[in-house]
Amino acid sequence: LGIFLLTSTISQAQKLEWIQMNEALELQKENPKKILMKVYIENGCEECELFEKETFTNKNLIQYVKENYYTVYLDGEGNDVISYNNFDYTNPNYIEGKKGRNSTHLFVNALKLATYPSLVFFDSDGSVIQAIGGFKGVQELELYLRMVATDEYKEITTPAAWEAYQKNFKSSF
Repeated sequence: LGIFLLTSTISQAQKLEWIQMNEALELQKENPKKILMKVYIENGCEECELFEKETFTNKNLIQYVKENYYTVYLDGEGNDVISYNNFDYTNPNYIEGKKGRNSTHLFVNALKLATYPSLVFFDSDGSVIQAIGGFKGVQELELYLRMVATDEYKEITTPAAWEAYQKNFKSSF
C-alpha cells in the first residue's frame, strides 16, 4: 500500500492538471496567476498528441508551469460553455456523437486561432496576451513560458527585439 501511494503521489506530481476556463477565471479572483490554455481537437490531430507525449511530460516544464500558470484545456470543436468578458461562448453547431471533425467553438473564433494545437496565454486579470499555433518542443515552449511568466514580453515590441530575445535565450529545461 505504501509503495502504491508513493508511486501515485510521484505520478500525480509529474502531470499537469488541466481545468476548464471558467474554473481558472474563478481561481484568478482568489490567487491571480496567468493562464496557459491548450486548444486542441479530439480527432485527427497528430501535433496535439505530440504535445502530450513529448512536451507536457518534461518534469522541469511541468514544475515551472504549475508554479506560474493555471492550465486550461479547450476542445476547439467541443461544446463547453465559456463565460468570458460578459459573454457566454458556445458551439451552437456542435453535433453530439459526430464522427470526425465537428464545428468550431465560438471561443476559438473569438481568439482568432487558425490551427490546432494552439496555446493561448492570458494575463492574471484574464486578458489575452498572445496565442501561438502548432506543436512546440520543450525548449521552444520554455522560451514562451518564461517570457510571459516574467512579463518580458512587454519589452519585446519590434521584430528585432524578438529576434534578439530568441537568440539570447538560454534554456534550462
